[in-house]
Amino acid sequence: GKQHDEQEHRWETMVPRAMLFAMVALALTTGIAAANDKHLVKDTVTVGNGEYDASLFIVIPCVFSMLFAVYLYWRVSLISIEKRDGADQVCFDELKMCHETVKTGAGAFLWAEYTVCAVFTVVFGAIILVMTARLPDPNMPGEVIWDWKFGGLTLASFIVGSFTSIVSGYIGMTVAVYANARTTISAKKDGEAGWRESFNCAFRAGGVMGFSLCSISLVILYLLCIIYKEILTDKGETDYKKLFECVAGYGLGGSSIAMFGRVGGGIFTKAADVGADLSGKVIGVGEGKKLDEDSPYNPACIADNVGDNVGDVAGMGSDLFGSFGEASCAAMLIGSASPSIISEGWAALVFPLFISGVGIIACLICSFVATNLQPVRKESDIERNLKIQLGLTSLAMTVLLAPLCHVALPDVLRLTVKGQLTDVSPMVCYLCIVAGLWGGCLIGFITEYYTSHSYKPVREVARATETGAATNIIYGLALGYQSAILPVMILSAIIFLALTTAGMYGVALSALGMLSTLATCLTIDVYGPISDNAGGIAEMTEMPSSVRDKTDALDAAGNTTAAIGKGFAIGSAALVSLALFGAFVTRVSADPSGKMSALAGDVNLLSPIVFASLIFGAMVPYWFSAMTMKSVGEAANAMVKEVARQWAEIPGLSDSAGLDFHERQEWRAQGRQLVKPDYQTCIAIATTASLREMVPPGALVILTPIIVGTLFGVEAVCGLLTGAVASSVQLAISMSNTGGAWDNSKKYTEKGELNGYFPYRDGRPIDEATWKAAAEQHHGDACMTQRVQMGGAVKQVPIKQWLSDLEKTAPAQYKKVMNGEQFVMTVDGRKCLYSGKKSQAHAAAVVGDTVGDPLKDTSGPALNIVMKLMAIISVVFADFFMSINSGNGIFISGEIMTM
Repeated sequence: GKQHDEQEHRWETMVPRAMLFAMVALALTTGIAAANDKHLVKDTVTVGNGEYDASLFIVIPCVFSMLFAVYLYWRVSLISIEKRDGADQVCFDELKMCHETVKTGAGAFLWAEYTVCAVFTVVFGAIILVMTARLPDPNMPGEVIWDWKFGGLTLASFIVGSFTSIVSGYIGMTVAVYANARTTISAKKDGEAGWRESFNCAFRAGGVMGFSLCSISLVILYLLCIIYKEILTDKGETDYKKLFECVAGYGLGGSSIAMFGRVGGGIFTKAADVGADLSGKVIGVGEGKKLDEDSPYNPACIADNVGDNVGDVAGMGSDLFGSFGEASCAAMLIGSASPSIISEGWAALVFPLFISGVGIIACLICSFVATNLQPVRKESDIERNLKIQLGLTSLAMTVLLAPLCHVALPDVLRLTVKGQLTDVSPMVCYLCIVAGLWGGCLIGFITEYYTSHSYKPVREVARATETGAATNIIYGLALGYQSAILPVMILSAIIFLALTTAGMYGVALSALGMLSTLATCLTIDVYGPISDNAGGIAEMTEMPSSVRDKTDALDAAGNTTAAIGKGFAIGSAALVSLALFGAFVTRVSADPSGKMSALAGDVNLLSPIVFASLIFGAMVPYWFSAMTMKSVGEAANAMVKEVARQWAEIPGLSDSAGLDFHERQEWRAQGRQLVKPDYQTCIAIATTASLREMVPPGALVILTPIIVGTLFGVEAVCGLLTGAVASSVQLAISMSNTGGAWDNSKKYTEKGELNGYFPYRDGRPIDEATWKAAAEQHHGDACMTQRVQMGGAVKQVPIKQWLSDLEKTAPAQYKKVMNGEQFVMTVDGRKCLYSGKKSQAHAAAVVGDTVGDPLKDTSGPALNIVMKLMAIISVVFADFFMSINSGNGIFISGEIMTM
């Protein structure tokens, strides 16, 4: 009631201001202390308290971040899903049923998936222990020593990384499920309050995931480094190379679980999504009747909503956690090869973690802008606020990174650049980080341009549906290929800049720069699926159209920013993979005895084994994509058959499904029973298929570098990684953007924006240029407003209402209109085809969307992990490869010579 709203408003203003003041005070205090005593911050390891100084930039931000995540969760929990005065009890009962069903289904799937992951962790952990314990003897080339301490530490970091990845995915899924129904309820409020509260609910829930994941992953990685430093310090000397080689297992654990989360969750969500779309929008329930999106009478709709949580949230959380872990490990491992960084002290060694710590502070402060300082008041504010978040955090990081580089890094860094030790200043490192940061922003906004229906490319794809699904698919594929051009050019420029100024260390810093605003990116990414679920629940519980209008607007903005997030993810994955490649070359090039030349930091591209492996590596992403896409197709096929079976065999289900909203209301008023489908069977089909099908693609990615390195040596691994990274980047961008374009072209069609563009062709000539000019002036649902004679007067009737009335009064004519066999007059007197929901153009757009679903949500995102996982595996097993014939492999295929 009013008292509750007043209390909520007080918390809305008081707590954020207090937290904002505390964070600003912390940032100023830390900065002033660092500026006043630079030596304190850069205290060397030999003095003994360098760890304390480093903690200032890592542990304290993580503690604030976790407290902020708890605060955000508490704010979301204030929204009750219990019935309030004046609300429809039936509606709320349905809402709670949907909420609980989605929650139970998502929890059951994650439990089953993580059980498989736990078995994998045990089995693969045993392999890691044995293989990483086998090392080349530095004193006797060709001989092997067994270091079980090294293998055990690598195994421990792998287990910690795996567990952290599981926790990250679980937190994301839990908060997303918790918030979806609450976002729907918030959208029931009228006016500005409805827009503000529904946006804040979804955004804050996303923040719980973003800030908790970043803080947990960062503090655990730092504590792991601290513990390993104590273990590997002997007589005051620490082997930092060995320390960070052991810590690399943390990134391997995170990425391994992310692979199963992305693939398994992707197969689940897209099997359900494709199955629900084809069943409801293309096939229908008979007699030409199609179902609206998220109809409660489509048996696959609950599975679709479950999939949003396990794939788009849990899988994505594990994926980005893996990126953070791998980029940090790569940067610290490469940095440990620099004598100047080692001599400067612990703070300089863990400088890559400082970037993430400062990023958390920047994201936390900027988050208040969206919810408190500039809240959403209308539909157009949503997308603006989300983009402002990305821009503000990037700008804040640009400002904060300069002093950070100055206080934490040596005045001169000795780094390997172009094969030679070169003096590099901290400002060069700053330039590399900022290049990654803003390069990610550019890639994100370019991705948005190619996937949002606000711009020309997607509208062209949508208009291609005039001639059917085939041309829609052709246009979409062309768009995907074209969209890869600029992002790849930007990545190439970043890589060239970093390599020529700071070597592989610069590349690793660029990757961390792109990931420095991870808390905000995760917040926005999780916001999207929550809004999507909220809209699905609103439709399934048949809430008023005003509620669905708000959730649709939230979801549409989420789709736009999700495209930006995917651009970030792909770009960062490419840079992380290259940084890991640099870490791999660093490991196999460093021979303390000087008796083996190893790679000496160079790879000969014209070497037969390198070039052959490069071609093979470029093929692996296609092999992987074929497996995952076929898995989605098989599972979706089973889903469609199950839906058809239920409509045929469950008495009364097809009749209930064929009714529109008003007809169902009439049935309820008459006391007639509406039949609901069996949701659990569809959830079980998606679960079984995803768990069964996620293993072969995962095995392909994990085993390929191990087998290649064992049989053919480290030079072959270099070629393999080069080919896989180059191929994965292009394929991931084109797949994700093609699928995103088809998805938004479908939404553009469903909004009725194509109405007025497609002429009714009756054999008479049409001037295409004149027609196009008229369509640009008059298009959308408004241009098809019909003049209808009612009670002796002519009234203007919106096209959707006119079609609804026509379906009841003249079903044969309605069918002809929807099939494109009869024209509809526009307000400017043109004969046009109806091209909105349930039309032939819409059916063609749905076909494109369903083809694109596994591209953008299964294979495309998983390719990010393909390149990262293959690279981190190579890093972890580098010494094992070097122990086999001095790095030439069992078949002695390489050209590494012993001295």
